Amino acid sequence: MSAVTATDIVKTFGDVTALDGVSLQFEEGIVYGLLGPNGAGKTTLIRVLATLLKPDSGSAVVAGIDVVADPVGARHKIGLAGQSAAVDEFLTGQENVEMVGRLYNLSKGEAKRRADEVLERIHLKEAADRNVGTYSGGMRRRLDLAASMVGRPEVLFLDEPTTGIDPGSRLDLWDLIEDLVAEGTTLLLTSQYLDEADRLADRIGVIDNGKLIAEGTSDELKSRLGGDVVEIHVEEADRQGAAAALRTVSGEEPTIERLGLSIPAVRGSRTLTEVVRELDAQDIEPKDIALRKPTLDDVFLTLTGHMAEDQVSKPASSDRQGAR
Repeated sequence: MSAVTATDIVKTFGDVTALDGVSLQFEEGIVYGLLGPNGAGKTTLIRVLATLLKPDSGSAVVAGIDVVADPVGARHKIGLAGQSAAVDEFLTGQENVEMVGRLYNLSKGEAKRRADEVLERIHLKEAADRNVGTYSGGMRRRLDLAASMVGRPEVLFLDEPTTGIDPGSRLDLWDLIEDLVAEGTTLLLTSQYLDEADRLADRIGVIDNGKLIAEGTSDELKSRLGGDVVEIHVEEADRQGAAAALRTVSGEEPTIERLGLSIPAVRGSRTLTEVVRELDAQDIEPKDIALRKPTLDDVFLTLTGHMAEDQVSKPASSDRQGAR
């Protein structure tokens, strides 16, 4: 059975088309990763699927319920952790989670029992009686996730859950997400961190300018670029010469990234050998040179025309409201 089915979703804000006929479908019990730069439409799609926005046209069914025809019914089946931790700093962690449980119409006793359970699961039980104002950024993100889990949703939407937190907390959240899926929860995860999608997502969609431009497993998307890649890193003064050397070998313009240049290794290790010889002929000594498999960064660059990391530090143009 499909966990989420979106068909021709269109959403505009004035003259801006945030979603331009987006369709996607994925089954229960997986992580679906939605990748795209800031302003691509990721958060808008999440908000439509989570009943926070009504689409201008198109339809969406989540956990078997039409989110437009029956938004109240859909809300009993879903959870949402938005881009910013939607927690009350003046309440304790325990009180925050219990409050959300009550909003799910749980009894006072059941809300407390489930809050205890999810706080233990997310490694916040020892801090449960502290005011959230004393929590670190990573603790707030975990608390936000705990609150989204208290209603035991069938489908959980996580909108860039690890943005702005430290590496240790990020790895903790990855482990938790994997545990949730192993126990049967279906997740739709938006992210700008491609290593995150590579590790967590069973299936990936790439969205840009409001359109879904590619979809498949991580390996399927990488295979679209063909075989291996030769990548070199050189001093800034040698970049133009290195680009010319790669152009000579491949007959095409090299891909220029922030840290290096690359070309498809159409002849495998022979391409690498040819690059080394051409660089040597031009008296260029690379800082690093490697033959590697394509990455999701390569896929993203090819599909959207820029690296995902170039977008991470820029302010998002999409709505950053968190809700459940």
